[in-house]
Amino acid sequence: MLPFLEALDARPLVCDGAMGTMLYARGVFINRSFDALNLTQPDLVTEIHRDYVRAGADVVETNTFGANRIKLASFGLAEKLHAINAQGARLARHAARDRAYVAGAIGPLGIRIEPWGKTGTDEAEAFFREQATALLEGGVDLFVLETFRDLSEIRAAIAAVRAVCDLPIVAQMTTEQDGDTLDGTPPERFAPELRQFGADVIGVNCSVGPAPMLETIERMAQVTDARLAAQPNAGKPRDIEGRNIYLCSPDYMASYARRFITRGVRLVGGCCGTTPEHIRQIRTAVGGMVPAARSAVTIPAPAPAAVPPVARAEKSRMANALARGSFVTAVELIPPRGYRCETAIEQARALKIHGVDLITIPDGEAAVGRLSALSVAVLIEQQAGIETVLQYSCRDRNILGMQSDLLGAHAMGLRNVLLTTGAPAQVGSYPDATAVFDVDSIGLTNMVSRLNQGLDVGGQSIGQPTGYHIGVLVNPTALDPEQEIRRFAYKVEAGAEFAVTTPIFDVRAFESFLRRVEPLRVPLVASVVPLRGLGHAERTAHETPGALVPDEILARLRAAASPVAAAAEGVEMAREIAAALKPMVQGLQLATVGDRLDPVLEVIGGLN
Repeated sequence: MLPFLEALDARPLVCDGAMGTMLYARGVFINRSFDALNLTQPDLVTEIHRDYVRAGADVVETNTFGANRIKLASFGLAEKLHAINAQGARLARHAARDRAYVAGAIGPLGIRIEPWGKTGTDEAEAFFREQATALLEGGVDLFVLETFRDLSEIRAAIAAVRAVCDLPIVAQMTTEQDGDTLDGTPPERFAPELRQFGADVIGVNCSVGPAPMLETIERMAQVTDARLAAQPNAGKPRDIEGRNIYLCSPDYMASYARRFITRGVRLVGGCCGTTPEHIRQIRTAVGGMVPAARSAVTIPAPAPAAVPPVARAEKSRMANALARGSFVTAVELIPPRGYRCETAIEQARALKIHGVDLITIPDGEAAVGRLSALSVAVLIEQQAGIETVLQYSCRDRNILGMQSDLLGAHAMGLRNVLLTTGAPAQVGSYPDATAVFDVDSIGLTNMVSRLNQGLDVGGQSIGQPTGYHIGVLVNPTALDPEQEIRRFAYKVEAGAEFAVTTPIFDVRAFESFLRRVEPLRVPLVASVVPLRGLGHAERTAHETPGALVPDEILARLRAAASPVAAAAEGVEMAREIAAALKPMVQGLQLATVGDRLDPVLEVIGGLN
């Protein structure tokens, strides 16, 4: 057999189809690790490879798409990574013999990497390198990196393969119907970059059927002269009696395979829903075809941003105050239950009259039916005439949904945001409610920073840049202070312009934290909570992760003669803490006690 790239230049090659679809059809349920079948049911995997070779596939992919350390760990199989991958390559080689090339299949890690997640690109590269090394030992002819949504991640995967060998690399992104990746990167951007990263063949696979994929291929062909690959799904699946059925017929897929070749594709195959019969008809359809001639293309240079970013001091009144070194006061108002917001608006008006600068609206984490923080912030700014700080968390939102929310919030006039990861809902009326985290607060901070530069998460222009004043949360008394400070530094690097602390009860501990983060030079707004009594204090001390309530505070509350006296003592201690903190920080944030404003106003009054 010719070397793979020479063969690909001589004639179009046909890749195999879906492995998962075939395993599922043979009774392997989707809650199992398909990759582990290389060890537990090798004959089954080998027979599927043979079916594709008999159907005319020139390339068979190893059954290792999810065989990286992260995904295998979810099945308790991380320590079998090397064995699973090496065996996967051997099984494919045994089936292919000298009739087909063996491609080591590598898919995404299943986690977000920087700038959207906490995993570094160097860590991601190490995970991919580990898998590539095992596949290489098993005897692959090339590597297929497929179904990637994030350019940073596939770049790490390409670098990992290049670090262990110089075998050909096929790099494929997965896209939506409009041709952009699932993270919003258009083919006009990802096609040239894949080639620049070092891929020998670039393309798209999975997610969509042949028709939209053909349009994506045509767009790629306009901006790169690289060899192209296309492996569409057999259409979109339909749920028929509880089973996902792909409805594109083999002859329909084959007709599009010919169109792919006429548009410059050299490697064509199938992804989810495709079977050996699909591949047989694709091979028949493209047999004897000559790859379309590719003319040289000129890659347009990215246009410079038409509008410069908004200066920090011009973003909001809060941003202007902090930039000038002025002190700000904020009060946290919890969104109401239901949809009526009149009480919160009246409270905001009253706080404005008493000299409060800002109203912070927390993104409720309790599983109860509360009005969204975004809605409350907009209503308060519009009807109470006081600036807000919108706390916005990552919980239960994917990155594109968050991007849409924040573009909408900006359009409605919000400018100050406090970005947090959020926490699972563990209390409230719906304690069984699930939680989804697509990115964490560091990734969210990177996203909003991009919006402030006039770019979306896919690197495309949004026109006028947003003018968000970006804040983040920091816990000065975290259980793991080293990790907290490290994450805080990452947030500042990502674009944080101010930080709000979790509630402070121990001034000495805060002073120690302040010395350690002083080099970051980010304005700090310290949170102070008037304790309602001994029960509130004990619950905070013993049941709130990362909260540090000194014994002397508990002792003072225990000594109170009555609940009313304990509440008054809580307010007095909050005044003392706020007064001690004021010279050290650029602002204070007070939390309301239920619907009562009196405790907060008493603390604020003691600062004047």
